[in-house]
Amino acid sequence: MQGTPRADRIHIAIFGNRNAGKSSLINALTGQNLAVVSDCPGTTTDPVYKSMELLPLGPVVLIDTAGLDDTGDLGELRKGKTLEVLRKADLALVVVDAGSSNQSDEDLLHKIMEKKIPIIGVLTKIDKFGVPEDNLFSRKGIPWTPVSSKTGQGIHELKETLGKMSKLLNDDSFGILDGILGPHEMAVLVVPVDTGAPKGRLILPQVQTIRDVLDRDGHAVVVKENSLAEVLAKVKPKIVITDSQAFGVVGPLVPPDILLTGFSVLYARYKGDLPFLVAGAKAIKGLKPGDRVLISEGCTHHRQPDDIGRIKIPRIVNKIVGGEINYEWSSGYGFPDNLEQFKLVIHCGACMLNRKEMLYRLNMLKNLGIPAVNYGVLLAMHFGFLERALEPFPEALQVWKGEE
Repeated sequence: MQGTPRADRIHIAIFGNRNAGKSSLINALTGQNLAVVSDCPGTTTDPVYKSMELLPLGPVVLIDTAGLDDTGDLGELRKGKTLEVLRKADLALVVVDAGSSNQSDEDLLHKIMEKKIPIIGVLTKIDKFGVPEDNLFSRKGIPWTPVSSKTGQGIHELKETLGKMSKLLNDDSFGILDGILGPHEMAVLVVPVDTGAPKGRLILPQVQTIRDVLDRDGHAVVVKENSLAEVLAKVKPKIVITDSQAFGVVGPLVPPDILLTGFSVLYARYKGDLPFLVAGAKAIKGLKPGDRVLISEGCTHHRQPDDIGRIKIPRIVNKIVGGEINYEWSSGYGFPDNLEQFKLVIHCGACMLNRKEMLYRLNMLKNLGIPAVNYGVLLAMHFGFLERALEPFPEALQVWKGEE
């Protein structure tokens, strides 16, 4: 892996009416013709994601969205897609034509402010209309920058404004192994190489966990499951982290004085809400044959013959329940609107989603009273190692013990 994963980049969403200059602004900010620009209203339809380095912020995803003043049936669908972007936006650039603003601009600001997303106002086309000091942003007390994407005026100042938000947006206070591994401590990472592993590469959670060990000046030892016993005879790590599907093989090999957990259990905390997902594990035993369960994955990978989400997880849950469950699946950025029909949601580790999107999904489920569990927590429970896998996480462990 040579670039920062999209899920770990700052998500900057660019909102505004049609022909306000959103796509032109992206091109001006990046110095490249990345976005299609046209005088025809509605050039941008679905949200378009562009990963890049934007100094001084660093790795970002710029999200170009459809105009919120779109009309007609298709326009309403496009507006819906645009508003979905609020679920994952870390920062909103609200683009308003300096020559005019209308009620849809004001409505948009209210929606973003309700979500408590930081906003920078961008007043565009000042080469044509000048800089009105009394504008929508100044009246709302929102920081704003006047720009001309055509002449480049104000673009440098906008980048400086973005840079001032760097500390707020680059919040490095939460890492994968926070509170678990310190400097000069060792982690052994168990990485099975099977048909699901991409040839010549490790999967994203494994790569990111290795990097997190190194970032905290720890020592990372990477082994296959069939070499673990040999390695543990030579070294004593602080923790063993395994692919969750290998808990059944790895668990019995790890002495009780060495911590044990799984990559996906770590991600349940890193990307989501581990105590909530642990509580959801108990809900599986309350399912009845025929109940509806959603299995949701954040990516759209090629399905394997023994795919974890399509084959393995349903097989395990059916065995626990003692009958066939009625499963539905979702993948990628899509998440169903009709969640009320499900008794349980089983989610992947969310390595391809940013934390904000995952927390949005979990909060939706909390508000509806629908339990959720992630793959790693479910698999650790299935193999009989969940309590042990939660030892590094006292709050989640308390939830598990309290519900038993």
